[in-house]
Amino acid sequence: MPINILMPALSPTMEKGNLAKWLKKEGDKVKSGDVIAEIETDKATMEVEAVDEGTIAKILVPEGTQDVPVNDVIAVMAGDGEDVKATSAGAASAPKPAEAPKAPEAPKPAAATSAPAPAPKPAATGPTQAAAPAAQAAVAPAKGNGHARIFSSPLARRLAKDAGIDLSRITGSGPHGRVVARDVEDAKSGKGLKAPAAAPAAGPGLAPSMSDKQILALFEEGSYEIVPHDGMRRTIAQRLTASVQTVPVFYLTMDCDIGKLLVAREEINAAAPKDKEKKPAYKLSVNDFVIKAMAVALQKIPNCNVSWTEGGMLKHKHSDIGVAVAMPGGLITPIIRKAETKTLSTISSEMKDFAARARARKLKPEEYQGGTTAVSNLGMYGINHFTAVINPPHATILAVGTSEERPVVRDGKIEIAQMMSVTLSCDHRAIDGALGAELIGAFKQLIENPVMMMV
Repeated sequence: MPINILMPALSPTMEKGNLAKWLKKEGDKVKSGDVIAEIETDKATMEVEAVDEGTIAKILVPEGTQDVPVNDVIAVMAGDGEDVKATSAGAASAPKPAEAPKAPEAPKPAAATSAPAPAPKPAATGPTQAAAPAAQAAVAPAKGNGHARIFSSPLARRLAKDAGIDLSRITGSGPHGRVVARDVEDAKSGKGLKAPAAAPAAGPGLAPSMSDKQILALFEEGSYEIVPHDGMRRTIAQRLTASVQTVPVFYLTMDCDIGKLLVAREEINAAAPKDKEKKPAYKLSVNDFVIKAMAVALQKIPNCNVSWTEGGMLKHKHSDIGVAVAMPGGLITPIIRKAETKTLSTISSEMKDFAARARARKLKPEEYQGGTTAVSNLGMYGINHFTAVINPPHATILAVGTSEERPVVRDGKIEIAQMMSVTLSCDHRAIDGALGAELIGAFKQLIENPVMMMV
């Protein structure tokens, strides 16, 4: 019996992914556990392993295809003893889905096309599903948002992305208005290109957003190039916009004297064991101390180690600290789990591994989803003070500036001290001002007296 290979759900929230690369080709034999493809999500590239043995009979979704819905059939495999050619022919001639009823004229589509809703799937008639995603074409209003679903071929989506053209602005000439490659080529010269859709209405108290058309009109044609947003940038924009619009935030800033911390760091690094090549086993950074101090501070002020939900407050038992890591096209926050229980050297080792794999887009979803708070450190860029945006469901995020020599007054005398400013952003639904002040005060006490982190 033919075996369908489906687009996997690599995280609980994943709805679609990009088929980046096939590592097996048609006719190749595979065993359970063999890596057969690489799938790109908005934040990571994941390897897909075969769960059955057999031979790749037909690849239905070519590599490079964008926005393949979860559970769509991407390839068909012939089981042991099955006729590969017959399986391939059966997959290629699978019945097409029933034609969707023509929908009434839909309202103008929104400018963003990063999350088109999948077309209705036909009922399965056996082990092989009825059609590949590329065969599905219909135009109907998307549920609940009033926007039109835009259907297009994988090649058209790729061409439009390369050209920086919004698919919603292209008039489709394929079946049921589907956008095909020739439509994108025509759009490059302006043929069949619709005006940009109006920007959505702003929420209460917010200034209206400018439409694409209004923004482009401000600049001379040819003086810019349009770089299409990738999935990561769109996700960052959507999540942080939602955060700013829905989470009431207040900010608390403190200056911390990290003189003792720098001395301790130097002594610990000097005492680190070395291998045969005299390479130290670890090299602590100031950020490692910040992560540990934040983790211990949350344990001291447990009412801040929370997440807001409409049904009740989630009080977390452990301090799972997300740490912002810059990567090409955006940022990601890998999480140090149970950071309050870990040594500084362990935290340092985990962060180096996370940072390297984050930049290579090799993190697993469970390594960057969740967490109870986050740390964003721009000190290495010379920034001495900033505020960070809370990433729900976190209730806090700590923004860390650079350490620098500043004059301070002690016992009536001016002295030079190594100071570092930190700003705590708090979700006011979950944390009140006095409680937030307790948390940043606990952090300050720990970061100024690092020996207390070991108690």
